[in-house]
Amino acid sequence: MGLEVLTDDSLAPFRHGFFTRKGGASSGVFEGLNCGQGSSDQGDAVTLNRERVSEALGLTPDALVSVHQVHSPDVVHVTGPISEKPKADAMVTSTPGLGLAILTADCQPVLFADHKAGVIGAAHAGWKGAQAGVLEATVDAMETLGASAANIAAVIGPCISRRAYEVGQEFFEQFLDEDPENSQYFKGGSAAGKYQFDLPSYGLSRLRARSVGQALWTGHCTYEDEARFYSYRRATHRAEKDYGRLISVIRL
Repeated sequence: MGLEVLTDDSLAPFRHGFFTRKGGASSGVFEGLNCGQGSSDQGDAVTLNRERVSEALGLTPDALVSVHQVHSPDVVHVTGPISEKPKADAMVTSTPGLGLAILTADCQPVLFADHKAGVIGAAHAGWKGAQAGVLEATVDAMETLGASAANIAAVIGPCISRRAYEVGQEFFEQFLDEDPENSQYFKGGSAAGKYQFDLPSYGLSRLRARSVGQALWTGHCTYEDEARFYSYRRATHRAEKDYGRLISVIRL
């Protein structure tokens, strides 16, 4: 089975892809294209999976750059291969030949492109990172490299959808404390004090408030489509010991 890569016209002609789990070398709970070096999967399988991703985008393996994701708003300006991963959740570059790679398993992978300025970005945005401002910080960092928010296209890839993301009262109140308008991203859940949270709609609203030219979600839910996507929440509900990580990449 070959790799399955989801793309979006608004990011083209820059080469990019939201890779599904199809076409990988991993087995067991990681079956498929697990690209998580921090997972308990066999290292050789993860390395082979990342090599396949690099090859698909015309990159050398060391040019597939990723960071140590920690649910922060921190952004790294990348100018070459990274040997020691910095703790951050987004990257920007104007250097050709580098692939900015984000790993997710329910959180939002967001790829950014300003075609006019020749600047790209990639962000890992779970609810913590999105609330802390990682999406806006990525746009800010791109602008320091010559990009303009109005010229940026930002695409949210496969992530958990509202139907599959039930949260509790404390979570709901935390978002209302930030802004009462955030209530629009919640619907009633399965019981009193339970709510369904719309992570991609929240992400889109943050991007649009930052005045990016285009912001959209591919519409794929990681939790509901097991054949194509890994899901941290699904693995947790099944009491599985670990879970695979999806990779999303953009390059100049």
